[in-house]
Amino acid sequence: MYDSHEESHRGSATDEAAAYERGAVSPDASMDDHQVEGALRPRALDEFVGQERVREQLSLVLHSAQRRNRAPDHILMSGGPGLGKTTLAMIIAAELGAPLRITSGPAIERSGDLAAVLSTLQEGEVLFLDEIHRMARPAEEMLYVAMEDFRVDVVVGKGPGATAIPLDIAPFTLVGATTRAGMLPAPLRDRFGFTAHMDFYTPAELELILYRSAGLLGAPLDEDAAREIAGRSRGTPRIANRLLRRVRDYAEVRGDGRLSLATARAALELYEVDSLGLDRLDRAILDVLMNRFRGGPVGLSTLAVSVGEEAETVEVVAEPFLVRSGFLARTPRGRVATPQAWAHMGLTPPPDAAFGAAAANGNSSARGSGNGGTSAP
Repeated sequence: MYDSHEESHRGSATDEAAAYERGAVSPDASMDDHQVEGALRPRALDEFVGQERVREQLSLVLHSAQRRNRAPDHILMSGGPGLGKTTLAMIIAAELGAPLRITSGPAIERSGDLAAVLSTLQEGEVLFLDEIHRMARPAEEMLYVAMEDFRVDVVVGKGPGATAIPLDIAPFTLVGATTRAGMLPAPLRDRFGFTAHMDFYTPAELELILYRSAGLLGAPLDEDAAREIAGRSRGTPRIANRLLRRVRDYAEVRGDGRLSLATARAALELYEVDSLGLDRLDRAILDVLMNRFRGGPVGLSTLAVSVGEEAETVEVVAEPFLVRSGFLARTPRGRVATPQAWAHMGLTPPPDAAFGAAAANGNSSARGSGNGGTSAP
């Protein structure tokens, strides 16, 4: 039923490597995640845990389309990595009883790549386009016409003699997924009939996911162990399932096979995931920020050099969780450690710590540059 475009994972190889290097709490999918997640994914909307409002809205969209015997509107799903966008795309196809074609934005390098996919779609087929914001601009322009008129214009020849040949394609439903909805051009975003924003999950929802996954994996999971793992999962099911597998490995090798609270704590300590889900990189950023720069403000590039990472890694991988958890403030002058960060790290802020006025002014989304804030000694 599922068909994957042969180029669909080429653009995500770097992402998978980064996820592997990041460790247990990276929201990006590693190669191991791709292999295991297929067995753990729910197959129907009724089995999907969390995202209650999105599920209800999506159910109405799908069922109304089925009653009219027509393809549903194109669907856009936005949200952080690991929140269930791919799973929902598979569920949409299953609910419609339609084939699913899977590809990704980085794999669509030219308009011809997109034309090759669209021209082979069957009527009613669901096309899942992951990381749609990373698709090449010529392909985006072709997609506009395909989404509205179910037609692609194939250009034959070059220069003044080039001609566009219209090619009708079968009616289909596009399901786009993006972690950066703001990067989508407005003309593309407006062509989606339904847009769903995926929120982070509550610990209670993650516990339900963990119980289901543990049952599928044949791993006996205690209630307090599920609560402990859920509390360290950053509100992300992918991370919760990954931590569950690591705790299962620890229980099988060093325990009696049962996933107890003591086993969960010992395993997560071994993998350097603390009680709130912070990993080595998160703690390194906070440690440098507090001990070397007295809590900030410090520029992004300077902070990245100090922890031995690329600026993009710090900004894209670590900062979202630190800011969302209230440990870091992004101010016009640079990054600042908050009082919660000092308390979590067990450190006493100096009297002149900048988290007061600087943090109050840091609600803007201004990006601190390497030239802002404190320079590296």
